[in-house]
Parts: sequence; C-alpha cells; structure tokens
Amino acid sequence: MKNFLIYILGFIILFFIFPALCTITPKQATAQPIISKEENSTVEQENNQNVETVQNESEVEQKYPYQKYETIRLFHADTSQIEELNIDEYLYGVVSSEMPANFELEALKAQAVVARTYTIYQCINNVGKHENADICDDSTCCQAWITKEDRMARWDANEAENNWNKIVEAVDSTSGKIITYNGAPINAFFHSNSGGVTESSLNIWGGIDYPYLKSVETAGEDGYTQYASEATFTKEELLNKIKETYPDCVMDYSQENCIQILEYTTSGRVKTIKFGNKEIAGTEARTLMGLRSTNFSFSIDGDNIIFSVTGYGHGVGMSQTGADSLAKSGSNYEEIIKHFYTGVEITEVNSL
Repeated sequence: MKNFLIYILGFIILFFIFPALCTITPKQATAQPIISKEENSTVEQENNQNVETVQNESEVEQKYPYQKYETIRLFHADTSQIEELNIDEYLYGVVSSEMPANFELEALKAQAVVARTYTIYQCINNVGKHENADICDDSTCCQAWITKEDRMARWDANEAENNWNKIVEAVDSTSGKIITYNGAPINAFFHSNSGGVTESSLNIWGGIDYPYLKSVETAGEDGYTQYASEATFTKEELLNKIKETYPDCVMDYSQENCIQILEYTTSGRVKTIKFGNKEIAGTEARTLMGLRSTNFSFSIDGDNIIFSVTGYGHGVGMSQTGADSLAKSGSNYEEIIKHFYTGVEITEVNSL
C-alpha cells in the first residue's frame, strides 16, 4: 500500500505540477523603443526648438510694456507720407542716423535715451506741428531718421550686421528710459561737437532759458574731426552772402573794423557781429555763411576772409563726441546724460 501511494504522488508531480512550473515566465520590464541615430537627432532638434521658443517668448515678455507713446506717427519729409512705428523701432533709425555706430556703446545708449526723450517731448508739447503726425525725419526740424535697409547699405558690408546689432542693443537696453526735470520730459537738444564747452539755451533761439540746458565743459573733443574747420570767402563773396538777406549792407574793406565781433556768449561763442553797417546775431551769421558753429574767429588775408570754427552744431545739450569721450573715460550712459543736462533724472516713461 505504501508503495502504491508513492507511485500515485510521483505520477501527479510528473504530469501536472512540473509542466505548470515550466510554463511560468519571469516578469519583464516594459519594452523601450529603439531610436535610430537619425531619429534621435530629430528629437534633440525638436527639444532645442522648444527651448528656443520658450526663450523667445521670455524675451518678448521682457520687452518694456509701454502704456503710452508705444506707437509714433512719423512724417516723411520727402514723400509727405505718415508712417506708424513702434517707438523703439523708430529709435533704431534715429540713433543709427544721428550717431556713428563706432562710438562707444554707453554713448549710443545715451543717444537712445536722449532721442526717446526728445520724441516724447515733441508728442506732448508740439501737437499740431506736423498735421496728424508726432515728429518728422528732417534733421533741421526734428531728428534724422533712416530705414534699416538704407542704413545697412551705407555701412561697409563686413561691419553692417554688427553695427545694426549694436544700435539695437543701445535702444533695447534703455527701453522706456527718458530724461525728466521736475517730473516732466526735457527738451533734449543735442549736437555733434561742443568744441569743449556747451552753450546755454539762454543764448540761442530767442533766449529761452531752460534750467537743464546750461553751459558745461567737456574734455577730449579736440580728438574728433568735427572739432575744427575753416571757411574761406573772397571779400566780394562775403558781401554778396550778407546782401542775400540784407540788400542795403555796405562794407568798406579799407576800414579796420569793417567786420567786428561785438559780443560773446558766456561759453565764448559769437553773440553779435557787425558786417559793415549791419549788426546781426552770431546764430544768423553762422547760417548765412554756412559755418559749423557760432564759436568762430576771422582773419583777413589779402582778398580772402578766413573763418576759423571750433565745434559743430548749435552747442546746446548733449555733445555727441563729448558723450563718446566720456564713455571712453569710463562713464556710463546715465553719468553722460547727467553731465550734459543739469539737475535731471533718468525715469520710466510710464511714470508720467
């Protein structure tokens, strides 16, 4: 009987339990797809694009959120057309037209803030100056401006892209910044070269005394080509130029004082000058003779009259070469601005 039970138990193990054990398979990990080298490269590119998209979206979010003055209506003097531009895009054209791109970045930043301030001042204070427009692109009236395409075409091809990127950086890094005096935007005049000392607004344009446009000194401007110039006229040419505006002008060149500077401004510029029987303002004399500034002297050499001129421009506000000189000496754009404009602050345009 005992042997019979052993046989039965062996039979059960052999034919039932052992086969069942053989059919059990170990639990396997979830299978992973095999990615080819090419597919892997595509995935990486998509991931990189996603990262770039996030970064670009972040950059868009970081742009200054202009609440006012975001769009400028620009009057084109040559076509009489009006174009609407984002203010900072408009300033790319202003800064690239008004200041050399090879100037120091901090000088370009100062120019960007000055140009933005001048623009917004025009929007607020000169409504109606240009019908249906805020400002024009005529440098003799408002500010110079140029399209990106025209500006790039005028630069050396090897430098154009870097130059433009530098201009964009100067504008974008100061986005929203303006110059204020007592909480209001200033009339931010600027010029090319002061000849070492700027002019007070009191001596220009009918004697308007802006408290922030005072005479200040700046070193280093004599190293720029805009610092010194000469203009030579024959005695007849000079008389004819004066007679274009004053037909009754008479000059007797045999007289020692036929031309005489009668008065200087506090900055050393010509305030009043006499040509024969006519006394005129230094600013008008500059215009009549096409001189670079009112900081001039003259000499008579035989039949020629030679005007020696220092500086370039009206001399009021920021000197562009002076700004570059200060930047080369280590000044940042805020320090440059506060050097040329007395008692001002750098503030956000949205605080107006």
